[in-house]
Amino acid sequence: MSDPTIIYTHTDEAPALATRSFLPVIQAYTKSSGINVETRDISLAGRILAAFDLAHDALAELGAMAKTPEANIIKLPNVSASIPQMKAAIAELQAQGHALPDYPEEPANADEETIKAKYDKVKGSAVNPVLREGNSDRRAPKAVKEYARNNPHRMGAWSSDSQSDVAHMTANDFRNNEKSTTIEGAKEFQIQFVAADGSTSQLKDFAPLLDGEIIDATCMRIAALETFLGEQIERAKSEGTLFSLHMKATMMKVSDPIIFGHCVKAYFKDLIAKHSDVIAELGVDFNNGFGDLVSKIESLPADKKAEIEADIQAAYEAGPDLAMVDSDRGITGLHVPSDFIIDASMPAMIRASGQMWDAEGKTRDALAVIPDSCYASVYKATIDFCKANGAFDPTTMGTVPNVGLMAQKAEEYGSHDKTFEAPGDGQIQVVDREGNVLIEHEVSEGDIWRACQVKDAPVRDWVKLAVSRARATGWPAVFWLDDTRAHDAQLIKKVELYLQDHDTEGLEFHILSPLKATEFTLARIKAGQDTISVTGNVLRDYLTDLFPILEVGTSAKMLSIVPLMNGGGLFETGAGGSAPKHVQQFEAENHLRWDSLGEFLALAVSLEHLAEKYDNAKAKVLATALDEANTKYLLENKSPSRKAGEIDNRGSHYYVALYWAQALAAQSDDADLAAEFAPVAEQLAGQEEAIMAQLTEVQGSAVDIGGYYQPNDELAVPAMRASEAFNAVIDAI
Repeated sequence: MSDPTIIYTHTDEAPALATRSFLPVIQAYTKSSGINVETRDISLAGRILAAFDLAHDALAELGAMAKTPEANIIKLPNVSASIPQMKAAIAELQAQGHALPDYPEEPANADEETIKAKYDKVKGSAVNPVLREGNSDRRAPKAVKEYARNNPHRMGAWSSDSQSDVAHMTANDFRNNEKSTTIEGAKEFQIQFVAADGSTSQLKDFAPLLDGEIIDATCMRIAALETFLGEQIERAKSEGTLFSLHMKATMMKVSDPIIFGHCVKAYFKDLIAKHSDVIAELGVDFNNGFGDLVSKIESLPADKKAEIEADIQAAYEAGPDLAMVDSDRGITGLHVPSDFIIDASMPAMIRASGQMWDAEGKTRDALAVIPDSCYASVYKATIDFCKANGAFDPTTMGTVPNVGLMAQKAEEYGSHDKTFEAPGDGQIQVVDREGNVLIEHEVSEGDIWRACQVKDAPVRDWVKLAVSRARATGWPAVFWLDDTRAHDAQLIKKVELYLQDHDTEGLEFHILSPLKATEFTLARIKAGQDTISVTGNVLRDYLTDLFPILEVGTSAKMLSIVPLMNGGGLFETGAGGSAPKHVQQFEAENHLRWDSLGEFLALAVSLEHLAEKYDNAKAKVLATALDEANTKYLLENKSPSRKAGEIDNRGSHYYVALYWAQALAAQSDDADLAAEFAPVAEQLAGQEEAIMAQLTEVQGSAVDIGGYYQPNDELAVPAMRASEAFNAVIDAI
């Protein structure tokens, strides 16, 4: 990459469809300025193929690139795959002719062990830890915030009589069993299981620990989890609220599906006991959700299937009503572990008066069950605040940007090779090369044990970024850290030390537990005041959905910058939690309601970064003009409609291209760009009616794109570039 280059990632679902429409615009507008815009395929399908050497390993390439000063990567939302999603993607790729093996959930031999290991590297949050060689700076752009204040989204009313609540464990969960230490002097560690008879087996081979690195370990005791889940099922039944489980079974790909499976088994306890033999014969895995049983009983004789279906209905009638994913199709929140993802589902619930959908398609108060207590208090405090103070008002509420610790896989809880189900009764230990036990836990068979690491350099960089943002805004910055939690206590020592490296005169910093930080921040946001949240990785994920959804109605409109530690830039485009529903609507109605504003915002800051890195004045002009276009896009309300026959994602791309060309034509900093884009602006404006007619006339009927996880470009590209008039102008630039 000798010339300045932007890597625009090819990902999944709705964002990937949108790329097929918007990327030609980007490449056309930047090519005269000496800027290369290239793609790399980090989609789930692409990563599966790469795992079996059937495609280039673009993720590994970008991971290496992220460590270089030249890196300039625009990262769109990608699928963090659960096992059901993995299986669906594999089946689709096999049907397309790719020689892939099935996913072996229970490997029967060494070959299947190898196959499973390859797939498991793709599963869950496999992309972000590789690319995030920096910490996160995420905030609502001024234009987005102003638009939300002038065009407030709907917020459900709150009443002090609401029965909605959050339930979490108070003992024997990850938070309460955590142990943590900071390493002095570089060393190596392994993880081992010591059985009750004294025999030892290795769970993880030796890996490095750097000087100053924090390492934690903890476990969730399954007996306590089962008791807790049983109590909450009974509570929801007695209180008449919907029962809903909120997990992160995609990012925390090892731990959370296990917890999810225990919840399914707790709710359907009698059903499972009655039909245990058949369930075992069918190979049902409740970690994949109750839907695994529903799909597998299809192979049973009609009378046996009918018997089980009747008992399923009896279980629903005996238990509390479940929150629904799709009331019309009978899909509950326990069907698939990736349907209710906590960082999306909890803000949506809070925004909707604390209510969720029931089986009749009506909204009702709900008991949100979040077993681990590390961060459940954030959502409970928010619900309690709304009960006491009413709903937030988007026209007056403040904003809560986030500075998140995530560089070099910091706090990748539950999603990696350091999370295990205890194979028996005994101890799980973190041991160094010399045999010294750094951390150990007594475990019983089935307990979930996990460890994580946080290197020292990312913490230093995180504190530096927090000071920088506090200085730039003048707003209070709150480190969401709990001095009574083992891991946080280690982090607090570093924060207090590294703050001394910076000039903090006139700046306001606080270190508060997640509960106290939530209460502090909510009081300020209600009063129209702004507060910087400075958090670890998981809370970064949660809060950058929670506050944006309350403030501006979506987390897809956030500006997400990752200043990479070696000088490059990673620019993320927002969350993709709604992407699957958008694809379903597109395939049914040829209407894509995905809003690419996140991509527009990321491209602007990517161009700014490139301009500074390469002293490229044209890139700066392009960035400034795109900022103007983005503002006009919001003010003119050109976001996609939810209804077919109205403006969709493709129409929004047309308007951004129009406004971008008009801004370039009107600016006086670069005469060549003004001359180049004046006729483009004129042509696009002159054909507005024809272009929009072409983009709406195709809507209303089904469209075939040849695949969900890997669409056929011969079908998908024409579908996403549906206006010949628009294409002709862009392709002629």
